[in-house]
Amino acid sequence: MARNLILSGGLFHDFAATSAALAEVLAEVGVESEITEDIAGALSEPSEVQLITVNALRWQMTQDRFADLRAEWRFGLPAEARTTLLDHLDRGGGLLCMHSASICFDDWQGWPRVLGGCWTWPKSHHPPLGWTGVRVHGKHPVVDGLRDFDVVDEVYSDLDILPDVEPLASSNGQPLIWARPVRRGRVFYDALGHDTRSYDNEVHRTLLQRAALWLLKRPVTIRE
Repeated sequence: MARNLILSGGLFHDFAATSAALAEVLAEVGVESEITEDIAGALSEPSEVQLITVNALRWQMTQDRFADLRAEWRFGLPAEARTTLLDHLDRGGGLLCMHSASICFDDWQGWPRVLGGCWTWPKSHHPPLGWTGVRVHGKHPVVDGLRDFDVVDEVYSDLDILPDVEPLASSNGQPLIWARPVRRGRVFYDALGHDTRSYDNEVHRTLLQRAALWLLKRPVTIRE
């Protein structure tokens, strides 16, 4: 069974619930997950897992609107943690990044180059949480043959996305999901996943299971 480390926690989301839901989804394809909110501690030494997942909202909070929250929630990613993530990719590991991972680690200039994009204040935004239609694109193994689906979620909009990123799914013209090789490993970003309702959708669950298998460089055989 493959091992997955879920880096969890932060503001404005029930990360305990969504990380547990994600762990349950991935367990169905043989991925055993450990969940931690001690991101810096978990990445303070070399990783021994095959998959690392970022399901968190941890950033510097330099924006004025968050001034009252900085003392408790401000977060920077230490240099040794950055090295652990890059070494994980150098060894061919997979990195699954969910929802607010695009906001995380804004003190690390290299993070957007790893992820393939980032949230940029104040340009990036999202409409209110609600029903949205997700359109699936292309023939990538993760999405090949999957149908479009409707889900209750947030549509992250106007992210800064690298030119070489090819979206695998979008909503209202906004790229939401992509997959890319990084170093010797693989990275998959899914901007969905605000709350557990997103993980209740069968197509989304299948997509995430396929993503985990692709990140682990295993045959993607899960069917909708």
